[in-house]
Amino acid sequence: MAEFASPPKSVLIDIFAGVGGNSIAFALSSRWEKIIAIEKDPSVIACAQHNAAIYGVSDQITWVNDDCFSYLASNSSSIDHSKTVIFGSPPWGGPGYTSDEVFDLSTMYPYSIQDLRGICKGMDSALYLPRTSNLRQIAKLAPDGKKVEIVQYCMEGASKALVAYVPASPTT
Repeated sequence: MAEFASPPKSVLIDIFAGVGGNSIAFALSSRWEKIIAIEKDPSVIACAQHNAAIYGVSDQITWVNDDCFSYLASNSSSIDHSKTVIFGSPPWGGPGYTSDEVFDLSTMYPYSIQDLRGICKGMDSALYLPRTSNLRQIAKLAPDGKKVEIVQYCMEGASKALVAYVPASPTT
């Protein structure tokens, strides 16, 4: 993530924070001036806050108990797109993604790839997706004249997931 984001990018918004693993890792990297972690389930965010305390990074993360779509819409005027990067590890819609040779990202549930790009398009974003994701669908996320970078994450010789680094679309 640090290589993807240019130096002026100093704010990271984790739109599906869950129990905090990614947000905590970002805080431990000391790369970000501000980390906002959004999670809509109050019991899950309580676990995330507890985990951040265990790792000693509680004061480095702003926890938001809200739906990421609502949060980004209601705070759009205060988010500086030139300084902000979105990280999203969305729910993939259950175990069905493991049985498809090529996973159709428009069927991710409850949020399709189009839903995600809609809320992220004004900012650089990194999306953690299934290893079998349809690369053509991901490539279509690129703004005109730009490319999406994809990194495949492997363990013990097997692909586990990928991250698509998508540049911001120009705002109108």
